[in-house]
Amino acid sequence: MVKRNVLQRCLCERTQMIEVGHLQTKLPMKRDDSTCRGFELTADPPRHQRRATEVLAAHPELRALFGRYPQSFAWTGALVALQVAIAIALAVIAAPWWCIVLAAWGIGAFINHALFVLIHEFTHNLVFKTTNANRLGAIFANIPIVFPAAIGFRNFHLLHHHHLGVPGLDPDVPGAREARWIGNSRWKKALWVGMFWVIQGITRPNGVKSQRMIEPWSVLNGFCMLVAMAPLMWFFGWRPPLYLFLGAAFALGLHPLGGRWFQEHYVFRPGQETYSYYGPLNRLCFYMGYHNEHHDFPSVPWKHLPAIRAAAPEVYDGLYWHRSWTKLLATVIFDPSFSPYRRIVRAPATGSGETQHAFAD
Repeated sequence: MVKRNVLQRCLCERTQMIEVGHLQTKLPMKRDDSTCRGFELTADPPRHQRRATEVLAAHPELRALFGRYPQSFAWTGALVALQVAIAIALAVIAAPWWCIVLAAWGIGAFINHALFVLIHEFTHNLVFKTTNANRLGAIFANIPIVFPAAIGFRNFHLLHHHHLGVPGLDPDVPGAREARWIGNSRWKKALWVGMFWVIQGITRPNGVKSQRMIEPWSVLNGFCMLVAMAPLMWFFGWRPPLYLFLGAAFALGLHPLGGRWFQEHYVFRPGQETYSYYGPLNRLCFYMGYHNEHHDFPSVPWKHLPAIRAAAPEVYDGLYWHRSWTKLLATVIFDPSFSPYRRIVRAPATGSGETQHAFAD
């Protein structure tokens, strides 16, 4: 009990220090229990590396699944071409705004979400041999998403793996102010979900001081998006960029696919930090729902993630997992017990180094 209280005090003080640093003030640090209210605090390191070791000991044949899957680039090219073609077709037929919104929600969100997943594959260097080739592949996959996301996602997602659950180092952990403001209010949670692309892409990364948001590759990413969007707007007007942008925003928000962002690490069983989704939408998003499997084995490409669960059902079937992203999204918004604080957090000393092979070139 003493150890837990010390950890809670240290973590509260650290969270406040991060916030103060963000505000660039020199206020003295004081303990503020409100920064930790609702979080499930732990002194244990993430479970993933130990579980991966145990699974490999029992199923050494899974080592054959490690490595690159170059065919992901073919999927990238096909989806980029399809999404751009749909955007142009909407301009050619002079589709009204409501038709564009419906097309973005019913079609564009699924394609852009799949491209987000492929950007994730490039981030883990699971497509090409070299890091720079994977960076360029991610930028290419970024084209229909409109706003530059590929390089920023790469930089901050690798921190997420390396510092899982550490406030101020893991960009996936809600900030203290974010969590306090959202609370368990239904309308605020609906707004939170609807604007999740802003929170995930701008707000939370701004709170991670160990990684710059602007660097040469992110500048190139932004330049490429401008080069890609300029001819679309010049030749076809406002409809293609609107369709593409809305498709990306829906994929990250008020859409069945939006449940994915809350499936991965929000606590639904005490002590369990990461969760998988085994529902039918996995077939439309390159098995991204297999999130425990991914964190256990980040060097395994999307194609082989179901094989990990199939080989070790005694491990993964015993964990809590989700069947429906739509049901989960309804729970996030309407369940008064759900708030951004439903996360497991840890102090920095125990939160780093989840897996070294997450960074392998």
